[in-house]
Amino acid sequence: MPTYGKTRRFKRDFARLTQDQKQAFRAAVRHFIADLSSGSFRKGLRVKGVKGSPGLFEMAWAPDGRATFQYGEPVISGEPHIIWRRIGTHEIFVRP
Repeated sequence: MPTYGKTRRFKRDFARLTQDQKQAFRAAVRHFIADLSSGSFRKGLRVKGVKGSPGLFEMAWAPDGRATFQYGEPVISGEPHIIWRRIGTHEIFVRP
């Protein structure tokens, strides 16, 4: 099972989301976790690198909902560790 961490900025961003947005993100994360195990992400999540920010990635959780993340050092041997960095609309790409 993958592990994860959250930056303080992510926590602040997340607190500002509506309940519907939080639910949409949580639903996308369930798919994200399943896809981590399979080795490839489904097209609907639109996981890709953040342009101009090596090592950072974005995931779409709604039409204008994005979350950025990076891979961290594994906490459990052989399992990916995800660090969630930002969440919100496209505005998060100003400082991903």
